[in-house]
Amino acid sequence: MKRFFLVLSLALSLAFIGIAPARAALQIQSWTLSNGARVLFVESHSIPVLDLSVEFDAGSRRDPQGKPGVAELTNAMLARGLREADAGAASSASSASAASGAEPAMSEAQISDTLADTAAQRGGGAGADRAGASLRTLVSQPERDTAVRLLARLLAHPSFPENLLARDKARITAAIREEDTKPEAIASKAFWRLMYPSHPYGLQQTVASVESITRDDLVAFHNTHYVANRAIVSIIGDISRAEADAIAQQLTARLPQGAPLPALPPVESPPARNESIAHPASQAHILLGMPAIARGDPDYFPLLVGNYTLGGGGFVSRLTREVREKRGLSYSVYSYFNPMAQPGPFQAGLQTQKDQAGNALNVVRDTISTFLRDGPTEQELKAAKDNLTGGFALRIDNNRKILDNVAAIGFYNLPLNYLDTWTANVAKVSAADIKAAFNRNLALDKMSTVVVGNGQ
Repeated sequence: MKRFFLVLSLALSLAFIGIAPARAALQIQSWTLSNGARVLFVESHSIPVLDLSVEFDAGSRRDPQGKPGVAELTNAMLARGLREADAGAASSASSASAASGAEPAMSEAQISDTLADTAAQRGGGAGADRAGASLRTLVSQPERDTAVRLLARLLAHPSFPENLLARDKARITAAIREEDTKPEAIASKAFWRLMYPSHPYGLQQTVASVESITRDDLVAFHNTHYVANRAIVSIIGDISRAEADAIAQQLTARLPQGAPLPALPPVESPPARNESIAHPASQAHILLGMPAIARGDPDYFPLLVGNYTLGGGGFVSRLTREVREKRGLSYSVYSYFNPMAQPGPFQAGLQTQKDQAGNALNVVRDTISTFLRDGPTEQELKAAKDNLTGGFALRIDNNRKILDNVAAIGFYNLPLNYLDTWTANVAKVSAADIKAAFNRNLALDKMSTVVVGNGQ
């Protein structure tokens, strides 16, 4: 019965998130713990819920040489089991735990049951740059303490059981085999290889690379990357700063200190390469692009606003008008910038009939070329700004979205007022700013192209 009311309480709380007004301004408090972990905190008393995440520079770009997939598997297996650990290794702020002696090992089922019994939700994952875990829990003391203590153990003391590693490897290799039959996945993998031929961003998991991963690989990766002095702890919820500080300490107290990580190779724009891959699909899948900008680049806002006009604005974009409306070559066509810790890609893409692939690609190239030459019109600029600023509230209309934004601010070292100044930064972009930024970061003759399903 207690479990039922906890779940009901959390469900009602989450329902209110969807109707809570968007924040006009967010006061992000930030400080660094004595162990080097950085904390970002937003105090919000609108609902009795706590959202938090702990992230590390432990994404796939840090995969060991020759073993793509270690970062993903390490993160996926954090909750597969816990080894027995000395509770005294936890923060001295948790004296009750320290006094209880060793904390027992836990199975995957026991971990899941503990989260369910406290109505808590665990999340997380590994991307190209970062990896970590998140938690949503009630702020009531017993439930919060149990959930936070469990997450702290998951981050610090995973057991990586061999039998569940075999299960997860089988799951991933099955997914890879399925992906390798799908034209969109084939195109994406080839596209990243072309753009990043000498950088970890371009490495792809294969059945062989995943099957070669051992438990020792996961233990070594975890010991190297899940460390206190590189942890980014992001918290939003119905607690005080003092409580947030105690929670951040509890989450990172068990983690070791890490040595400096080796520098990754720089991202270099390779010469344009074209790859055509035969496939029996009824349509050709086309991707076009090149490495462009990193997070924090001053050109981000001009590129964001300009791309709304080029290919990010859906049915009002130039690519849609030229490719779909005027010529009927594709139902959907798009473009976007994906800023990352190191320069991430500009990508344009569409699907079209195989015998129209060449024509459609030429139209996309011509549209990009025209935009690079002329930039947006004043009417297009106004429409882009109005849409982006008008839709900004939807980016921060619940605590989960705010947490995601705050975590990105912390990991990529963006200004703490980044969200407060977002609409102002969009509003001040001029057509000249867009044209200059696009020409600084893009060149049509450097863009690589992948076509899967080429009519042959």
